Amino acid sequence: MDSLTNNLFNIEVLLESGGLVLWLILFASLLMWTLIIERYLFVYAIHPRRVKQLIQRWQQRTDRRSWYAQKIRQGMISESSMALHHYLMAIKTLIAALPMLGLLGTVDGMIQTFDVLTVFGTGNARGMAGGISVALITTMGGLLAALSGMYFSTQIEQRVARAEEQVADVLRRD
Repeated sequence: MDSLTNNLFNIEVLLESGGLVLWLILFASLLMWTLIIERYLFVYAIHPRRVKQLIQRWQQRTDRRSWYAQKIRQGMISESSMALHHYLMAIKTLIAALPMLGLLGTVDGMIQTFDVLTVFGTGNARGMAGGISVALITTMGGLLAALSGMYFSTQIEQRVARAEEQVADVLRRD
């Protein structure tokens, strides 16, 4: 049991055990987390400064009531909204793709298991265990990465929705 615990936390052994599909899951997870961290930095650090600049530009206008001024206001709100939503679809796509990559690893592991069964029959338990190990490790990796990303993605989406409302409120008609 002790060697199993040591192997579970040894990433090198896990990546070898999971095969190519686990490397794909690792790459997709790193990409997803890079985008999530970028969105957090944008929403909490960069966006507030941009809102201040928008407020200054809006307040410098002498005409804020005409049809033309309202279209400029809508454009400013739209630009802010587009900046806030940047990469959110990519994050959602990666979250949806990670369990599918885990399933691909499951299929790959089961194919390895059936190959061992075809050649050796049920007499090679170690060979069958290798394929089952690939199947389970990749499934766990895909699900774990997707679940962790799902929580933070939802949190970012809620913050983006609040920020959009704040921009619209701040650039209100006078």
